[in-house]
Amino acid sequence: MESTSNALGSNMFDGYEPTPKGIEIIRNYVTGIITLTELVTFAKEKAFV
Repeated sequence: MESTSNALGSNMFDGYEPTPKGIEIIRNYVTGIITLTELVTFAKEKAFV
């Protein structure tokens, strides 16, 4: 989980602005609630906004 936090922090320096929904999706992937396929689907649908 710490590596996920570090990755989010690094991406914020590159202009990424996390949203509550985006954080929830990432958390769900990291904790195994959703699969990589589902994560990619959410990203394609821009569900993180």
